[in-house]
Amino acid sequence: MRRFLDGLYGAAGLLAGLCTIGVLVSVLAAIIARQLSMNIPGTDAYAGYFMAAAGFLALASTFKHGEHIRVTLLLNSLKPAASRKLDIFALAVGCLLAAAFAFFSIKLTYDSWQFNDISTSNDATPLWIPQLSMAVGTVLFLVALIDELIRRSRGISAATSQQTHE
Repeated sequence: MRRFLDGLYGAAGLLAGLCTIGVLVSVLAAIIARQLSMNIPGTDAYAGYFMAAAGFLALASTFKHGEHIRVTLLLNSLKPAASRKLDIFALAVGCLLAAAFAFFSIKLTYDSWQFNDISTSNDATPLWIPQLSMAVGTVLFLVALIDELIRRSRGISAATSQQTHE
């Protein structure tokens, strides 16, 4: 299971990287088209879609590599037992917030698909397509938080968790 989850986080991180390249390609295409007095419809919208996808798909991988910003000053000032309890509490609260975010991301995507919602720009993209990356990214982030909560509850420290990813 550990290998599967790490592979899943890694695959999402790889997709996020590819989406970042998608932002670059979209922006370059728009710049080159302008220089040639051409118009490529939707390049700005697609750059935005790729940027949002990159951000959401990278959430789980970034979290599991310990790259999210955390205020550790309080945790480091406590005794190990209290620090562990506070860390577990923070992860539990994070799980609840991520669950709400994932639920509403999925609901938004489903509603856009159900009502055939399309973008208002000239590309007329069905909005469920770019919103799908947000839903997938938030669900993976929730899975990563639950994964870490279980690991910390079992006594696996954050440093040990991060070493398995290096």
